[in-house]
Amino acid sequence: MHRAPALLGLPLAALLLAACGNTTATASFKGEQHAVAQAISNLQAHATAGEQSKICTNDLASTIVTSLGGTKHCETAIKDQLAEINNLEVNIQTIHLAPHDTSATANTTSTYEGKIHPTTLTLTKEHGTWRITGVQLGAKT
Repeated sequence: MHRAPALLGLPLAALLLAACGNTTATASFKGEQHAVAQAISNLQAHATAGEQSKICTNDLASTIVTSLGGTKHCETAIKDQLAEINNLEVNIQTIHLAPHDTSATANTTSTYEGKIHPTTLTLTKEHGTWRITGVQLGAKT
């Protein structure tokens, strides 16, 4: 049984799609915004390298990993989704921090299949590290 599509569906697949390709630019962000951008860049690097273990242990929030049935099931789900990815590019447009810098929202665009796809990533700070908690897809342009 494939738990990944049922639990994650298109949003995480889109996130992983958005994470592949060229390096995500982080230099224009400062402080906690830079840390959030770096977390997205790390996800991109891990997805590009096919390092599903690092994605599950370092990049995704514990709630996501738990919802997949733990680290091993997460790794299997991510491996399956990485197999579907082509070369893509992600650009971080804006990063908004919640009060007390415990959660963040990053508006990004990704280009694949010749179309620009806006995506909103949500992140939380777990044990001092920013982790992906969700993805909301926008309309294609």
